[in-house]
Amino acid sequence: MSRPLSIVVSALSATLVLACMADEEIEDAEDAGFNSGKADGGIEEGSPEALGVLALVNDPAETAAALKSDAHVTSRVAKNIVNHRNGADGVANTDDDDRFDSLAELDAVPFVGPATLNALISAARAKGLIHAGPTLGVIFSPQPPPTSSNAKIAELIRGAQHSVDIAIYSFSDAGISAALADAVQRGLPVRFLFETASEDRKLTDPTALAASKSGRLEAAGVDVRWVNQILHHKVLIVDGPRDDKSLAATAKLVMGSANWSATGSGVFDENTITIENSPELAAAYQHEFDILWAGSRELSAGAPAQPRSMANITTADELDDSGIQAIFTSANFTPGGTDGTTWRVDRSKLTMSDAWVAAIQRATTSIHIGSTHLRLRPVVEALIAKKQAQPDIDIKLYLDQQEWISAAGDASQKADLDACLAAATTDTQKLDCRDNDFLFSKSVVDAGIDVRFKSYAYRWDATYAVQQHSKYMIVDGKELLTGSYNLSMNSEQHTFENALHVTGPEYAPLVNAFEANFASIFDTGRAQDLLSSLRTRIISDPTIPMVFDSMALTWSELDQLRTLIRTNCTLADSTDFRNNPPAHKTCTRQ
Repeated sequence: MSRPLSIVVSALSATLVLACMADEEIEDAEDAGFNSGKADGGIEEGSPEALGVLALVNDPAETAAALKSDAHVTSRVAKNIVNHRNGADGVANTDDDDRFDSLAELDAVPFVGPATLNALISAARAKGLIHAGPTLGVIFSPQPPPTSSNAKIAELIRGAQHSVDIAIYSFSDAGISAALADAVQRGLPVRFLFETASEDRKLTDPTALAASKSGRLEAAGVDVRWVNQILHHKVLIVDGPRDDKSLAATAKLVMGSANWSATGSGVFDENTITIENSPELAAAYQHEFDILWAGSRELSAGAPAQPRSMANITTADELDDSGIQAIFTSANFTPGGTDGTTWRVDRSKLTMSDAWVAAIQRATTSIHIGSTHLRLRPVVEALIAKKQAQPDIDIKLYLDQQEWISAAGDASQKADLDACLAAATTDTQKLDCRDNDFLFSKSVVDAGIDVRFKSYAYRWDATYAVQQHSKYMIVDGKELLTGSYNLSMNSEQHTFENALHVTGPEYAPLVNAFEANFASIFDTGRAQDLLSSLRTRIISDPTIPMVFDSMALTWSELDQLRTLIRTNCTLADSTDFRNNPPAHKTCTRQ
């Protein structure tokens, strides 16, 4: 698979001037850089070669003498590398050690350049430190159809050789439907856990059931099932270890925030991650699918029923792949009922929330969050506590417009919470009060945290919302949490969700891609000064836009914009406008 996120660090060039010692030891010019030339096709940050070199130079056992011998570099080069790694005290494994986090950091060491890098690669290879790891790619929506997440998913399904397992909240893409039908026709077993099926199953008219999304999948030979909690996954497992554990090594996975629809791939802000060469993640996602399949119920709309997996993947098969982990809210649930298909929540467990809070607490320089919602009290409290403890830390949040709340609305919801807590007489009742849906955006703004809202309308409505639908957090530019999980207690304890947690230099290209995406969406429309243009239209045009081009606005900017619209459109808060927003995307000036 190609590595679209890789950062290429160039290596040796024939025109470079090297200092070759008499004994043929290697070093570069004092200020030589990897970008001075190119050798062996280049070396990428996060590539197996890069990771092997970093493992070599970060090994405390690799003294200057050992490094000189192993890599055939000069004493000066070896000492410079080891001195940087060991810190000011010159002793390994002490508090001031400065391990190399990237090739760029190694490149900055004097007399380390392209020739030295190639020598270090050879030494790392000889020591068995270079080996392939997981390959992760990301597609950020919106994208045109040919390069969209939907097109990639259909391609992966068409390439399936053994099986296809899917767990999805919302699905409507014709290309993926055709790929699934093709897989069935090729004799592949296809299992489909579908949130929509929990509603389709209620259709008592056989004709209506056959015409439903679930019914059409069943007619194509796909076995569709549903669970009795909300299924919010967006997961594809191609050729997974459902019946053969050895297939974990070659399975292909998809996860992320995007539903498989035209809006998910071509309208909303989303991310879709592809994963290959990770037996650990393949085992983890197969285990998640298998326990949900075992705890699901048949739609019974015509397709042959698919059995449970035969390989019996367990948590013991989910080996520890350093720096990468899958997290599932299913850890908060247990199956019950006579047939094990009635999922019950343990309200003491906050598996996903705990992972987010722990990452926030680890932050030292920055926290960047892109999320549809911000309704999860533990995460909000952790963010505010971090800001209070470290006022200079860079915390930025980009939320969908539906999370904006007015000052009056914020005061009202806080009064409601106080009244609820005052009336509560048990710990469970108090927990219910705190877990009620609560918009925290004004609270974090008041705490001094930088928040912007993807804004596109006077009044939010699902029919025209161009949503910020990604759900991710980047900590210190090095640690990433991303997946289907919304920041809400509903997602934590009423919904099956998943997230990927990655950290470490091998995943730097992926994390950097998310940082770049965040920087882009956080400034949506600001370079074009869309807000000024919109304000001019509202003040002067005979037709006032109630729905407009997306732009990233602060709480105050959106508050002032709403006030301006109300001032110029006297009907903005009328009953008709409130009850039927799709019919009022503009307002005629009175």
